[in-house]
Amino acid sequence: MTSPSLPTRVLAGVTIPDTPLITKSLEYTRKYSTDDTYNHIVRSLLLGFIIADKVLPTRDREAHAVAAIMHDLGFPIGHPPHSEIISKDKRFEVDGAHAARKFLQKEGKAEEWDKHRLQLVWDAIALHTIGSIVFEKEPEVQATSYGIWADFQGPDRVPGGLLTWDEYNAVVKEYPRLGLMKGLKANMCHLCEIKPETTYDNTVGEWGDRYVEGYSRKGKLTQDLLETCTLDDL
Repeated sequence: MTSPSLPTRVLAGVTIPDTPLITKSLEYTRKYSTDDTYNHIVRSLLLGFIIADKVLPTRDREAHAVAAIMHDLGFPIGHPPHSEIISKDKRFEVDGAHAARKFLQKEGKAEEWDKHRLQLVWDAIALHTIGSIVFEKEPEVQATSYGIWADFQGPDRVPGGLLTWDEYNAVVKEYPRLGLMKGLKANMCHLCEIKPETTYDNTVGEWGDRYVEGYSRKGKLTQDLLETCTLDDL
């Protein structure tokens, strides 16, 4: 596990860990992120620390930081053509989780990043869009999604009043939203266009249903597949 006495830095009034690995993860993620996505991941990091420091103080803070920073590596817009991160057949969350794990295996110290810590980061990224699961997971996984969800939904939808508007606005002032929702829509629709088979069973497909011409989940949903199964007739 990581040391409880990590060096720290302050961004937008929020104290976060300051390790070489976190710096490298920020630099790595910046290369593959548009401006709006990069500001979103930094806000998610900071908002997650504001919230989690109030309710999950004993978590692995470095694992939380890295997961928050790398959680949207699977967004296709911002990557060069034929990016090694963006697969042809996996959900964007899984692409991001795989990329983060590979990054940690390369840049992290093997004696510090054992299988469990790697899995915490992988789960935090792979599950961050599934609220009915992610908030039942380990503190590091929950903390990552606290920040991500708070950035999209705002303080009024954070349970328990754990994020104030003053705290939120201080972060947004330093890292403006830059049309985040427009960028999110573009990424979701692009995923529906370039690899629709990864979008049928999740919320990405909802964007395709509404905005992508010719996109359809008809006959592709889990219920459709199960209702056409004939095993009971054998």
